[in-house]
Amino acid sequence: MRILLVYDIVSDRQRAKVADVCLDYGLDRIQYSAFAGLLNRTYQEELMMRIAAIIGDAPACVHLYPIDDKAWQKRLILEQGMDDLERDDDVPQSADE
Repeated sequence: MRILLVYDIVSDRQRAKVADVCLDYGLDRIQYSAFAGLLNRTYQEELMMRIAAIIGDAPACVHLYPIDDKAWQKRLILEQGMDDLERDDDVPQSADE
């Protein structure tokens, strides 16, 4: 199932570690604090447990939304001027690239 994971994490260090974990699970970065990709329910729960372990008791908000294929096909995307940006780990890329 497709998922959308978004987060607001205060600590730069923890935020970077969460991003690395998302990439480890094969998710695509679509914004600085947003990832999308395919994960079955078991991996969704495992990912959230790993993120919880990274965050500990620190302030954070993490949402993982499962999205069915029908809803995913109806998504709307506005993306412009992104080709002008240098692509590296600090620059989000579209999930469709």
